[in-house]
Amino acid sequence: MRELIAIHEQPEQPWAGQMIELLREIKTAVADTRAAGGPHLEPVAREAFEARFQELLRDGRQANPPAPRTGKRGPIKQSPARNLLDRLDKYHRAVLAFMDDFAVPFDNNLAERDLRMVKVRQKISGCFRSPEGASYFCRIRGYISTLRKQGDHVLTALQSVFSGKLYMPRLLA
Repeated sequence: MRELIAIHEQPEQPWAGQMIELLREIKTAVADTRAAGGPHLEPVAREAFEARFQELLRDGRQANPPAPRTGKRGPIKQSPARNLLDRLDKYHRAVLAFMDDFAVPFDNNLAERDLRMVKVRQKISGCFRSPEGASYFCRIRGYISTLRKQGDHVLTALQSVFSGKLYMPRLLA
């Protein structure tokens, strides 16, 4: 979604804005179906969404034709829009996975946030001093992340750990 927004801000790329609208429309349809107790989207709706997705990819390819070969060896340098189109086409099943399996989240923001602190820690100190230290850091971050995802109070849980009363998050099935 972030890359689509960036491409949409460029001139001559209306397909990207339409793709954003389509993905949000699918997200809303999935949420409505889930709220109504449905296990999946109706096949007609699903096929219509898939057809619109493919049509927008075609529109994007027309707006971003492949770059001509300049005689150099190796892959041809493409525009960011063309690279995004290629990835959307190649991984369209993964991009639309949330439409077929309601357990798949619409975006990966939660996973990105979980990894962000590790990257910030690496950036500040340059590295972890030992594999054991990195392991401890990841275990602590994983514990805190699990508490947040389950809606538990993080500070209370950490205080209980340091007072010798281990607080275990609920196991989700």
